[in-house]
Amino acid sequence: MPGSGSRLISVFPSPQELGVSLAQLVVQRAAQSRAGAGGAGDGARFTLGLSGGSLVQLLAQELPAAAAPSGPAAPAHWTLGFCDERLVPFDHADSTFGLYRAHLLSNLPIPESQVITINPALPVEKAASDYAEKLREAFQGDMIPVFDLLILGIGPDGHTCSLFPDHPLLQEKEKIVAPISDSPKPPPERVTLTLPVLNAARMVVFVATGESKAAVLKRILEGDEKNPLPAALVQPHTGRLCWFLDEAAAKELTIPFEKHSIL
Repeated sequence: MPGSGSRLISVFPSPQELGVSLAQLVVQRAAQSRAGAGGAGDGARFTLGLSGGSLVQLLAQELPAAAAPSGPAAPAHWTLGFCDERLVPFDHADSTFGLYRAHLLSNLPIPESQVITINPALPVEKAASDYAEKLREAFQGDMIPVFDLLILGIGPDGHTCSLFPDHPLLQEKEKIVAPISDSPKPPPERVTLTLPVLNAARMVVFVATGESKAAVLKRILEGDEKNPLPAALVQPHTGRLCWFLDEAAAKELTIPFEKHSIL
């Protein structure tokens, strides 16, 4: 299977323990990114891309406490983007940024100017191109934005971001951000990072919890399908690929993985 040698599968007894380790990983990657850029100054930043769904609560519960020992200055050097977004107002229950704003960002001092969001008032095509322009401004010099860390979820159908099975967007090679107006999962209009951006990241972490993900994880991690599911197409070119799973999600796996317990 392509890239299987460069991936790490970590399994935790519970979502809570997974969340603690995920938050610690974010903080560690932030410190490493800043140290690699010289440790000080405007260029020493950490670029993080977040997905929505159950990840919001996991990170909201654990990330502020994990980041606190680094001091309030540390998140001031973070640049935050979103791996996909629903084209709804920020105060709508489906807004990924809206959920993070309410549950995480109020407790994590990332400057508002360093949080990159879509403009939900625009039509979906323009919202995608506008978001791509904002990313290019934030990642000056990169034709394709290179995130230090992307945290991705996965659906029971194998979708990640708003990249769905058998959708034409899986073939997108030029755009860094794409609009989707026919999402099989509501709401139908969305904006998503494309595979070239996902595969350019320095580290990608997939997070999956619950028994409903077990069957699709077995297909992705142990299968060798001619028409791979979207999540299986995420194979960072030079970066690391990690899977953070709880025991329920990993229950059908027969391949080796690392078991963790921190409580």
